[in-house]
Amino acid sequence: MEFKKLLEQQSEEAFKKYIPTLSIDCAIFSFHENSLHVLTVKMKDQEFWGLPGGYVKKEENVDDAAVRILKDRTGTENIYLQQFYTFGNLHRSEDAFADYHDTIWNKQRFVSIGYYALAEHSKVNLVIDEYSTNVQWHSIENLPSFMMDHRTILDKALSTLREQLNNHPIGYNLLSDKFTMPELQKLYEAILGKKLNRGNFYRKILRYDILTKLDESRKGGAHKAPDLYSFDLEKYNSALKEGLKGSW
Repeated sequence: MEFKKLLEQQSEEAFKKYIPTLSIDCAIFSFHENSLHVLTVKMKDQEFWGLPGGYVKKEENVDDAAVRILKDRTGTENIYLQQFYTFGNLHRSEDAFADYHDTIWNKQRFVSIGYYALAEHSKVNLVIDEYSTNVQWHSIENLPSFMMDHRTILDKALSTLREQLNNHPIGYNLLSDKFTMPELQKLYEAILGKKLNRGNFYRKILRYDILTKLDESRKGGAHKAPDLYSFDLEKYNSALKEGLKGSW
């Protein structure tokens, strides 16, 4: 069924089911091949890409709605999720439905709550639903054209993630259970969009005392096998609550 007809058919039910004028948009980040990626969706009959999103049921907490939306799109609930901003400019969404009747649900004015999520790339299942034709990871260095104000939402999510990196740990939801120090440094560089001094990075990250050095190393390659680390979850979660001091 074509996109317009599908939305028109479901409009009446949406007014009964969801809170009017409130939506959720999610910037889901992953780390893959030394690059930060964001999950994008192409809706049926649409030229531009969007961020995964949805609406809040009338008998549902907002955070629970965000978890549900992420699960529907990625097939997993094991994702770090953080509310970061509210987007409510005039005509931020309704202009995208200019060819629709004014009474349709999707053409109403929506204020969107923005969430960013961190997910391990290999554990995300890309789900194409009845509204979409493609779901794809895009590197933040090679982004497509976005619908509505979704590029603004993504840019704000990325700047918030970079700010968080200055006072909270990041990595547990983006890296595998065991990782090397160079892999962790490349993750931080991918998020920050800049190179970091190797020695300074090692000293600083170890000073945070959130890592456990394992009695094993990454095999393979001509050079000395690098040591493997994991996150000390108790200390990591404590740092998430209490924060860290310093900046990158």
